[in-house]
Amino acid sequence: MNFTSTINSCTNEIFFFLVYDYLFLLFALLFQELHNEHMTSRLDQIAAQAAVSKATVSRVLNERPGVSPQMRRAVLTAIDVLGLERPNGLRPRSSGLVGLILPNLEDPVYPVFAQVVSTNLARLGYTPVLCIQDQDGVGEDEYVGMLLDRGVAGIIFVSGQHADTRVDRSRYDDLVAQRLPIVFVRGYLDDLDVPFVSSDDQAAGELAVRHLAQLGHRRIGLILPSGTNTSALRQAEGYRHAMREEFGADADQWVDISFEGEEGGYAGAIRLLDKEVTGYVCGSDLLALGAIRALRQRGKRVPQDVSVIGYGDSPLMAHTNPPLTTVRQPILSMGTFTAHALINRIQGNNTITGESLFPPELVIRGSTAMRGKRFTSD
Repeated sequence: MNFTSTINSCTNEIFFFLVYDYLFLLFALLFQELHNEHMTSRLDQIAAQAAVSKATVSRVLNERPGVSPQMRRAVLTAIDVLGLERPNGLRPRSSGLVGLILPNLEDPVYPVFAQVVSTNLARLGYTPVLCIQDQDGVGEDEYVGMLLDRGVAGIIFVSGQHADTRVDRSRYDDLVAQRLPIVFVRGYLDDLDVPFVSSDDQAAGELAVRHLAQLGHRRIGLILPSGTNTSALRQAEGYRHAMREEFGADADQWVDISFEGEEGGYAGAIRLLDKEVTGYVCGSDLLALGAIRALRQRGKRVPQDVSVIGYGDSPLMAHTNPPLTTVRQPILSMGTFTAHALINRIQGNNTITGESLFPPELVIRGSTAMRGKRFTSD
């Protein structure tokens, strides 16, 4: 009796699951059919409104080639007239707004660059939307979302996530797929068909080392803000190449990977001073200022005992104590080129894609001097 009951129970359960699976499949097929009918009905509506074929409407909605500009405009106009929502890549952009995303305003180079870009955009009839990233607040991805919601005509990324060799590049591939005009400044990604604008960081590293070598320094150190940033890695390449040519030596023991800002320079200089370094090449002017502060606190005079050289050169660097020797990034040329490159892409003109490198320039001031030179007090 118990065995028979068990068999009946199992049979009922199997029957229940069979019925459940059948109903689930039935509802799924019904939903798919209703969805297809909805899509077919929508295609019919748009095709009738635009006076084109459904195949043409499908190609426009899926952003496929083979559609003339006139037909594309007709389909988009029909979508708007019918009150339907356009796909993301086909939404109209605000012709007058351009996003400008900066990593921070602490480094004086970035405000100067923003001013150059903004001035050139204004002359071309565009208004920049300035976005400043905050480590504890809004980041690049959030800003991109907000800018897209506002329908900007294009975006300029300055030292953004694209400059990190570990970045997931899919975020940028998606923007390119949406046909959003973009330009990258300071950083590079392979196989992305957009303009990249940078100072020649490798040349900057070489210039700094050769200057210090000519002053008699042999133990020359390098302080970098990151070990994965494209600009820093290239500067390190230039540093190593010049050290090999000048001294025939491997100088990796004098490369210090620190962090951004004056504090990063301070920490890096302390570590290199313990290795008896006398010449300090810094990955930014802020790192150089932090290094000078650390060296002075350790009893070293700049430039009497040690020499320090930065990278960037905002107008403020001529008024530090001592005035900072640095490798100047051509901010005026880079900013002007960046603005024009973006506007040309917005307007559909032929533009240079790939990387455009601008030559840096050594600016000698008071933070470097001949090693062993005697200084007289006034």
